[in-house]
Amino acid sequence: MDFNLPEELQLLKETLRRFVDKELIPLEREFRPEGEEMPERLLKPLQEKVKAMGLWMLDVPQEYGGAGLGLLARCVIQEEVSRTVVLPFRGSELFGHDVRPVLFHCNAEQKERFLKPVLQGEMRVCFAQTEPDAGSDPASIQTRAVRDGEHFVLNGTKRFISGAGRADYAQVMAVTDPEKRARGGITCFMVDMKSPGVILDRQWPTMMGDAPWQIVFDGARVPAANVIGKIGEGFSLAQQWIQDGRIKGHGARPVGIAQRALEMMMDYSRHRVTFGRPLAERQAVQFMIADSATELRAARLLVHECAWRHDGGEDVRNLSYMVKITSTEMASRVVDRAIKVHGGIGLTKDLPLEWWYRQVRSIRITEGATEVLRWRLAQNLLKGR
Repeated sequence: MDFNLPEELQLLKETLRRFVDKELIPLEREFRPEGEEMPERLLKPLQEKVKAMGLWMLDVPQEYGGAGLGLLARCVIQEEVSRTVVLPFRGSELFGHDVRPVLFHCNAEQKERFLKPVLQGEMRVCFAQTEPDAGSDPASIQTRAVRDGEHFVLNGTKRFISGAGRADYAQVMAVTDPEKRARGGITCFMVDMKSPGVILDRQWPTMMGDAPWQIVFDGARVPAANVIGKIGEGFSLAQQWIQDGRIKGHGARPVGIAQRALEMMMDYSRHRVTFGRPLAERQAVQFMIADSATELRAARLLVHECAWRHDGGEDVRNLSYMVKITSTEMASRVVDRAIKVHGGIGLTKDLPLEWWYRQVRSIRITEGATEVLRWRLAQNLLKGR
């Protein structure tokens, strides 16, 4: 049994580590996103460099001009770029335009209307599933889509939708069969954000710095030709995409954050002297370093195993729950310890620690709160037993 990354992924990791250290971390004092996109003057040169590295559109199949990387490779990349705070936490376009994987389930005609314009940067799409009373329980969404001839009529509200204010279309999950719901009664629609009855109602400013949108659908008419996949299979499509994001964004990303926080903790403890001795000689600090390194290693191995099994076609639903629970809570503890070791300076915006502290707290809630995932995991394990 080999716990090391394959040689090509180890080389990829080392390449990304150098790129982050040389190109991204030095920009942190100049730009730290609080919900906004990276300025073009900074983003464009960086995009040209990642293109030259062959890392453009990482999850896009090669047939569409992307790198076609597996999930493990994307997790390796995500971990390394998460060591910096210069990239927007949500919606970073460093590696290309944000292509929702659900779009790959378009039929041939839809690929011309939706997928190709997104790939070419001519169209932006947001993902609208969460509702005021349906966050960690997406099967309970209330937004309805009722068939009316060659159209569906949408009514309902979506909340906390990132990127809705700049999107041309929204991928909307709506109930088409109230009896079946998650088991064949939820459908995915491409909804034109300029359609009558589509209302950008308000934004919700958050402690993370971003302000996701609330969208109201009031009798919005959507052509039946805008159904992605088959009627009733929207829930499964959404969950596949969310599972990938849970492993990469809520697994590999916290690992990268914790890695740099630990490095900062160790470096500062060796140089900061109090009462005549470096902090690194204090047992309390040593224990924080040891605990952080131990928890980080365990989380990284769990992420790698889950991504590897996913790439092999295995069902990793339960393992993905473990990944998010372990990684997000681990990173919260490690960042908190790093702030403790740094003392007052750790609370300032001169360091990236306070930014990570806010962001990591958010992903313990979004796309499935860790408490809910624990409950679902236990249910699945007991049922399997």
